[in-house]
Amino acid sequence: MLARLLHATLLAAAFLAVTSEASPMRHGAIDMAPLMSSTTADAIPDHYLVVLKDEISADHVAEHHNWLATTLAFRAASADGEMADQIKHVYNVPNGVRGYAGRFSADVLHAIRNSPHVAYVEQDQVVRALGVQNDAPWGLSRISHRNKPDTAHYSEYPFAENAGEGVTVYVVDTGINYNHVDFEGRASWGITIPRRASDRDGNGHGTHCAGTIAGKRFGVAKKAKVVAVKVLGDNGSGSTSDVIKGIEWVVEQHQERRKKDKHAKSVANSSLGGGKSRVMDSTVNAAVEAGVHFAVAAGNDATNACNSSPAAAEKAITVGATSQNDAMAYFSNYGKCVDVFAPGHNILSTWTGSNTATNTISGTSMAAPHVAGLAAYVLSQHPNKDFTGEELKAHIVKTATKGKITGLPKPKEGGGPKQPTLPWPFPWPNPGGDAGDAGESPNVLIYTGKVRKNKKGRKASIAGVEIEVEEVAEGVKDIKLTKEDARRMLADLEDRAEEGLWAWLQNLVL
Repeated sequence: MLARLLHATLLAAAFLAVTSEASPMRHGAIDMAPLMSSTTADAIPDHYLVVLKDEISADHVAEHHNWLATTLAFRAASADGEMADQIKHVYNVPNGVRGYAGRFSADVLHAIRNSPHVAYVEQDQVVRALGVQNDAPWGLSRISHRNKPDTAHYSEYPFAENAGEGVTVYVVDTGINYNHVDFEGRASWGITIPRRASDRDGNGHGTHCAGTIAGKRFGVAKKAKVVAVKVLGDNGSGSTSDVIKGIEWVVEQHQERRKKDKHAKSVANSSLGGGKSRVMDSTVNAAVEAGVHFAVAAGNDATNACNSSPAAAEKAITVGATSQNDAMAYFSNYGKCVDVFAPGHNILSTWTGSNTATNTISGTSMAAPHVAGLAAYVLSQHPNKDFTGEELKAHIVKTATKGKITGLPKPKEGGGPKQPTLPWPFPWPNPGGDAGDAGESPNVLIYTGKVRKNKKGRKASIAGVEIEVEEVAEGVKDIKLTKEDARRMLADLEDRAEEGLWAWLQNLVL
């Protein structure tokens, strides 16, 4: 026993010597890089993502990796049957995450967190495809009409014949059945990230998303190319670390295409999610900054989308789901992180099993591809214009059909002013009153209306709802609203009793 204790002590001392010689340590535990984990996520034990500091030089990055390799080699030689530490992925996302992911024992993790090169460490977690298992696809008809089509027109989808032409959409998912006839040869396999996974879609989820994006029968952008980026297994689940590696590959591919064509256009769809992840959101944001427009699913937990990733990524277009009656789908997440809603209930699209297979499923996973397809559609109509991520997102949100969705939560339950619906690439006037151009200024006039008296006092009628205007001086016959006024009124509404006004005000502040 004494010999075994002495052996363990010597190993610990030797390990500390290796770590201290090759990489300087922080001073004390109080300075350790933070270890982050999500309270809503399924953590993967002993697996972590390490993010290096933005400001360190390339030489310091190389120094850190050399130190880590030495540390892991020593640890492997002395582990004596214990868990083997190993690197899974190394990341270098342009203008984004630099770091790595792997499986690390407690002592190696402690040493990593003590390195002055490390910004933070995040526990790896499970991410899942966001479909809910449940035949012309009603979603295409709905997003191409301002008002819900009647029965006679529910299979109509007017579209430009070159919709999506010249645009590549990367489907970050379970893969694509790229031989399916609906893709007409425009689908291809890009990369398989999970180890020991096959180059095929053994699940169907990714194929379904790709069909909604670019299928001849089922797709929004019927001339776009789709590329499979497999980050989830055939069971529909995977890890944050694999998803990030897949996104890094997408950015690299976009940059390579840009070298050959300065106007090369890329979109990505990510219909997956897990708990809140800083590194996931940062990677998606960096990809958008690099020129890859991202549509992501809001999530299927009927809760605040800001609590999951990549739904919370600020630069992505986060998409909630609606049903055929223009109600928010019962499962859809919501809140200020949701940018638009799109059809996501009982969506028919391509599937696996044969090159003609189809399936009808539901989820925000089915909603996001409608918007990814729309992004490709818009880009294809402007072949010589380079939209920034912010510009394209703003265009889609601004031109969305507003005021149609029912069943949205009250603001105090996580809803908010950012709840437009069914996107489509043409402008539409705000309803009600004499609405002017809202512009960007909070003081621009956006509504004028008449003040009138009734037996109960002085009121103004806005959007069919009478509101008190006692604060307006006697004798004033007109009421005028600025954008800031509308925002204040939204904030003051405590419930949805005045639902018409609440929805109308949303349109004004968007």
